[in-house]
Amino acid sequence: MQFQAENARLRNMTSDSSFRNIPITIATPRVSQRLHWQRRAAQWGFIILAILVPVSGLFRIDPVAGAFVVLDRQIWWSDFFLVFGCWLVLASALVVVYSSVGTAFCGWACPQNSLAEWADHMTRRLLGKRAAVALDGEKMRVAGAKNRLLNWLVLGVLLLLPSMLFALVPLFYFYEPGVILSFITLRDDARLAPSLHYIYTIFTLVFFVDAAFIRHFWCRFMCVYKVWQHGFKTRQTLHVAYDSSRAEECARCNLCVTSCFIDIDPRATDIYDTCINCGECVTACNNLQARKGKPGLLRFTMGVRPDSRRGWRANLGALSERLRWTLLFTATGAVMFGFGLLAYEPMHLAAYRADVEHADNIQDYRVAVSNKLYRPARVRLEVQGLPPGSYTLSQAEAVFTSAGRVDITLHIAATLPPGVHGVLIRASADDGWSDVFRVQHFVAKG
Repeated sequence: MQFQAENARLRNMTSDSSFRNIPITIATPRVSQRLHWQRRAAQWGFIILAILVPVSGLFRIDPVAGAFVVLDRQIWWSDFFLVFGCWLVLASALVVVYSSVGTAFCGWACPQNSLAEWADHMTRRLLGKRAAVALDGEKMRVAGAKNRLLNWLVLGVLLLLPSMLFALVPLFYFYEPGVILSFITLRDDARLAPSLHYIYTIFTLVFFVDAAFIRHFWCRFMCVYKVWQHGFKTRQTLHVAYDSSRAEECARCNLCVTSCFIDIDPRATDIYDTCINCGECVTACNNLQARKGKPGLLRFTMGVRPDSRRGWRANLGALSERLRWTLLFTATGAVMFGFGLLAYEPMHLAAYRADVEHADNIQDYRVAVSNKLYRPARVRLEVQGLPPGSYTLSQAEAVFTSAGRVDITLHIAATLPPGVHGVLIRASADDGWSDVFRVQHFVAKG
């Protein structure tokens, strides 16, 4: 009885006019630019990372020594585990990226694409919304009110400044930060190559021409890196999916197409198209449909494409199989790289004949001491196996202010008896490193 009375009370409350007049509000999707700004943050982050990698000593190239530099260490071909492990990790990691997120690097990290987008944005602001460098060669449509010399000059300066900034980035991979600072401030520095200013000017011109005229034409038709990626894409790689069941809602809407700066139709992406997974079309569609209280028709997804004839299990199985073997290579490379770091020799000792003949004998040897670390070092040399007074060293120790090589001459006197004399050259550094090099010195009969 009590339960029936409570039901009757609730029915009376819902029939009350005061409750009927309460408005019912249905929450609608909120317009958001989150995906757009996430991509912008990723683009800036990659540019900063591209500068921090050489500045921090993680990786760069030493043009004087002709060697790669990893973790502030010179890497020679003799450092097999470091060289092979590093390339194995990079190659397999790129295959993992290609197989999973496809061309997302182009849309979210590529510096060339970031520069092209900046150029598009400034062109529209200064010359009009329809003023764009068309990929099909169509003439730029400049707004009449903005077709002024001042606007063109300002646009030229705004394209030149980032081109000058981008042109500095490659230099960081060949010179230490202090050298680049001397270059920027126009200070004299013996470490600067005389032709560096010409090289920098060429880099600036290349980036400026790219920003002013090429832009996304490079991304669609000229980028070899993107062609390489297509070799690893599959039908289940990350792509833009279209909800075709709601096709009538966008029959007269072309917003996703106009928002695509690659000039493709995001509603019909395919495995070998030029989509770079930037997500601008997804953001545009979501914001438009949010005003109608509906979700967008485009989204990022991984898995089988609608036109694939294979089942989703087979597609995902193919992807997992590829990633499993690739990750195995990545792990193998990482182990080799770690072992290479542990077994790394920070210095190198070698001795060669100086090819300076004294009668029928070669009595001079060149002792080469190399410091492979970019920090000061002191190496002491000793010669064993020869009688005292029968040899001389041009200097008893090698002093380094940074990575480099010092050649020391070992001269052996002609007073030694004929025959083969074993000579042991021993080197020791202040940090505990030591090494020996054996030389067989031959003295002919007089």
